[in-house]
Amino acid sequence: MFNYTFQWRQALRALPQMLDGAVVTLQIAILSMLIGITFAVLLAVARNSPSRWLRAPATAWVEVARNTPALFQIYMAHFGLGTFGIHLSPYIALLAGITFNNAGYLAETFRGSLRAIPGTQVRAARSLGMRQVQAFRLIILPQMFRIAFLPTTNQMVWAILMTSLGITVGLNSDLAGVTQDLNVRSFRTFEFFALAAVLYYLIAKAVTIGARLIAWRMFRY
Repeated sequence: MFNYTFQWRQALRALPQMLDGAVVTLQIAILSMLIGITFAVLLAVARNSPSRWLRAPATAWVEVARNTPALFQIYMAHFGLGTFGIHLSPYIALLAGITFNNAGYLAETFRGSLRAIPGTQVRAARSLGMRQVQAFRLIILPQMFRIAFLPTTNQMVWAILMTSLGITVGLNSDLAGVTQDLNVRSFRTFEFFALAAVLYYLIAKAVTIGARLIAWRMFRY
């Protein structure tokens, strides 16, 4: 028989702590995206390179990132590297694992975006006296980011949700970690995790809506 008594007041009193955890969650997600985008651009260029020496390691990164669970990647950063004497804190291990995953997925997004840009644009830039790197930076990259903008937003949402895996390596300062600590102390699993789920949902929706507004503002023409 259902006789559970909900205690939402206790969960709501802990909301400031959970919001502090949400800030850490956003911090990790944003950092993982910024670093991941940097690596993803390099991987996309390497994957499109005629040089096998550049393509092979880039392909390996992308294949591992896209075809193994993100949890394994975080575990390898935290526990796997420890085998070789490289000890990362839970925060850094989570950041490294999510960054690795983001870079792998975004590399394919960027590679597809690069292929959608006509090669004649580079030749036209070169005919105007631009160097290869200059043409790529001023002509190709802006178009690539425009094409990949909304898929990159989806990856940002995924990065936010992936931060919840931090509890598996002992991180207790993000939203999932704070929620787990509160749950252990109170045994009010439903109330705390339901509230955390609402916060994750609101953060994800805010990112999605914000990205659509930015896209509408910047890419109307």
